[in-house]
Amino acid sequence: MASTLSKLYPWVKMPLVVSAPMLGAATPTLAVAVSRAGGIGFVAGGTKFEDLDASLKQVSSLSQRAASPKMTASARRTLPIGVGFQLWGCKLSVAAAAIKRHLPAIAWLFAPKQTEDFATWSQGIRHASDGKTQIWVVAEARLAVQLGKPDVVVVQGSDAGGHGLSRSASVVSLVPEVLDMLESINRPDIPVLAAGGITEGRGVAAAVALGATGAVMGTRFLAAQEAGIAKGWQNEIIRAADGGQSTNRSTLCDRLKETKGWPPGYDGRAIENKGHEDEKAGMPDHENIALYKSELAAGDSAWGLHGRMVAYSGTGVGLVHGIKPAAEIVSEVHEDASKAMRRAVDLSVRETSRPNKL
Repeated sequence: MASTLSKLYPWVKMPLVVSAPMLGAATPTLAVAVSRAGGIGFVAGGTKFEDLDASLKQVSSLSQRAASPKMTASARRTLPIGVGFQLWGCKLSVAAAAIKRHLPAIAWLFAPKQTEDFATWSQGIRHASDGKTQIWVVAEARLAVQLGKPDVVVVQGSDAGGHGLSRSASVVSLVPEVLDMLESINRPDIPVLAAGGITEGRGVAAAVALGATGAVMGTRFLAAQEAGIAKGWQNEIIRAADGGQSTNRSTLCDRLKETKGWPPGYDGRAIENKGHEDEKAGMPDHENIALYKSELAAGDSAWGLHGRMVAYSGTGVGLVHGIKPAAEIVSEVHEDASKAMRRAVDLSVRETSRPNKL
C-alpha cells in the first residue's frame, strides 16, 4: 500500500501524514507546508468557484517555490495537494470547473445527500481531470466504496473533531473492518487511511499496526501556525485536556450557526462551552442562538468554557501542547511514529526469542 501511495504522490514520506480539509482552517499555506514536509495537505472546496479558484491559484504559486524537487516536478502535472468536498453543499459543476483549471492531485468526497452521489462525483471529477485527479472517499458503507471506486479510502472514526456520522465506532475496530470489507470485494489493493482522535506519532503508529498506510489529522493542524482560525480557538485546542470528557458530539454547533443542509445522521464534535452547558440546562434554541450571536463581536474572549464560540476538536486534543509550524508537526509525527513502531518491533523480537519455559 505504501508503494502505491509513493507512486501516486512521489513527494510523500511514510507513514503518510495528511492534514484534513477543514473549511476556513485549511489554508493554502497550510496545505502546501504539509505537502512540502512530506505529507499531503488539503484545502476545503467550499461552495463558490471564485473562492476555490483563488485558493488553488495560491497553492500553485506556493508549490512552484517548493523545496522538494519531487514536489516541484509533481506540480507540473497536478497540484501537490488535495481538495475536500462536502457533497451535500457543493455543486459538482463548481468542483469540476476548478479541478479542470488547476488539476489538484486529489479530490476528497464526503457527506453526500445520498450514497449514489459518490458515483456521480467520482465520474465527473475523473472526466474533468482526464483521470489525473485521484479520488479519496470517506468510507461510510460498502456501497460508498463500490460506487465511488476510490483510489484511497479514509476511515473516519467517532473520535474525529468537526462533522461526521453521529453513530460510528473508533478507528480501532473500523480500520480492520474496512480492510476486511475491501478484501471481500476483491479490492485489497486500495490503501486505507485512519482518521479520528489521532494527533501525534504514537497514534499514527497504532493506525499502521491496524493495517492503515497512514493517518489524517485535523485537530493537530488546527494548532499549526498556518491554520486560518481565530487565536481564541487555538487557545482552546491548547487548553483542553481529556478529549473524551471535554468534547461533545451534537448538532448544537450547526443550530447555533444556523447551518442547514447536513444529511441526516451527521453531527459535529467540539469542545464543550457555555452553549453546551445552557442546552443541557434546558435553554431553548432561540435563546442560545441569540446569545451566540451577541458574542460574535467579542473576539478571542468569546472562546473558552464560559464563551460561546464553536471550537471543533477531536478527542485527541489533550495531546496537543503548542502552536508550531506545519512542517515541524509533520516531522515530529514521523519521528515519533518511527520510534513507536521500533519499540513494537523490539518487543516482538524479544518475546519470540525468549525461551518458552512452560
